[in-house]
Amino acid sequence: MSDGEARTSETPGTRETANRLRIAIGAFKRRVQETAKSGELSNPQITALSRLDRLGPMTAAGLARREQITPQAMGTTVASLEKLGLVMRKTDPQDARRAILRLTPEGLAAVHSGRNAVVDKVTAALEDSFTDAEIETLSAAAPLIERLAELL
Repeated sequence: MSDGEARTSETPGTRETANRLRIAIGAFKRRVQETAKSGELSNPQITALSRLDRLGPMTAAGLARREQITPQAMGTTVASLEKLGLVMRKTDPQDARRAILRLTPEGLAAVHSGRNAVVDKVTAALEDSFTDAEIETLSAAAPLIERLAELL
């Protein structure tokens, strides 16, 4: 929907689409959690690293706002990433009370390697069971689903 365009009523099928997305994304999320191997980065850790990679350095509070979680929950995630040497804190030059998080070279490598059990399993499922056109459709839908998540 473009700027200035306002929806005056629910489009037929919108509620059904919303419900189908809720069910499908919930099932996908549960299967991802089952697939993750112990010792691998958790979903919150991967998400934080990916955000820092895509959006650049930011505060833990900024990350928490982006993920719509409490600063305390993000603090736990960030502390674990620091312990693993994947992120580092630097004092904000404009406000010495704040710390800015940055990826370390190891953190950047972790984000860009794309190697983990979940990605491997999803890749295999896509290659084995989906056509090229279906993979393109899923690829096009991914940014839309991410945008939807940010709007919730």
